[in-house]
Amino acid sequence: MSQRTEWIESGAFQVAPGVHRIPLPLPTDGLRAVNVYAIENDEGLVLIDGGWALEESRRQLETSLKEIGFGLADIAGFLVTHVHRDHYTQAVAVRREFGTRVSLGIGERPTLDLLTRPGVPDRSPQLEQLNACGAGPLIERLRAIWREGGHDPAAWEMPDEWIEGGTTLPLADRELLAVPTPGHTRGHLVFADLAGGLLFAGDHVLPHITPSIGFESAPEASPLGSYLASLKLVRELPDLRLLPAHGPVTDSVHARVDALLDHHAERLDACAAAVRAGAGTAYETARTLTWTRRERRFEELDLFNQMLATTETRAHLEVLVTQGRLSARVEDGASVYAT
Repeated sequence: MSQRTEWIESGAFQVAPGVHRIPLPLPTDGLRAVNVYAIENDEGLVLIDGGWALEESRRQLETSLKEIGFGLADIAGFLVTHVHRDHYTQAVAVRREFGTRVSLGIGERPTLDLLTRPGVPDRSPQLEQLNACGAGPLIERLRAIWREGGHDPAAWEMPDEWIEGGTTLPLADRELLAVPTPGHTRGHLVFADLAGGLLFAGDHVLPHITPSIGFESAPEASPLGSYLASLKLVRELPDLRLLPAHGPVTDSVHARVDALLDHHAERLDACAAAVRAGAGTAYETARTLTWTRRERRFEELDLFNQMLATTETRAHLEVLVTQGRLSARVEDGASVYAT
């Protein structure tokens, strides 16, 4: 196993006094695992994120907690960084069985309002986003999945508590500051233990990959603009140890934030160059770019990642419009960009 993937090995790994990193399996070849962090507290454990509600994930969580002398019933609460299923749904499943308290950022409420709505969505903000991207072929494939029952609203529930940004959450041996970091999702939070020198970063700052931007059930107007501002906000905090949701723990949040800002600056330049070369819509632009650290062609991606790539490209193009580097007009519901 390489250094890049050894972090997915199962177990409970102490990363600070009273704090344990627990990797839980995911059903995808891309991310492969999600880290949840178990914090020892007077009333039991507080978990940062919950994992994906899968049988294998639940078994692994039980096994890993047993290594440090706890069980699922000892979890007093979940502090969830964002609403994506690999972070949120297992927290909901554990609550159904044990009554565990689940807390989530208030900015995720519009997304959960949609995710908990019964029935197959005929119209949704995601379809509208893809239409604005000029991504007709992707829309038809997405509708086909939905007709086959691709979304299960029963997997989603509202939290017990909505967390406002800037809230201080006192635990036995530490205080966590809930810092709003919209971008990856509109209600994403990171939890900063300033005295302990730790940042529970969710998907906001990841050590090896860049989080997706812009493909949400209830997207905000400028997800990339929000993400870049959120990165700069975290950069203004003291340099903390990075405890990410995907990947190994590293020593410097600042170093990775700087790298992410550089990456998006390069990506903005690449999108502008693609439009200068003749691409008009976000879909056309995305198809000219390469994706992931393996530099894959757009056609090599599966449907979900093609949608992520397309909407993320649109987020970059919209920032370029805001910066005055591109102009945009609407034709048949799709944004068309020009220099």
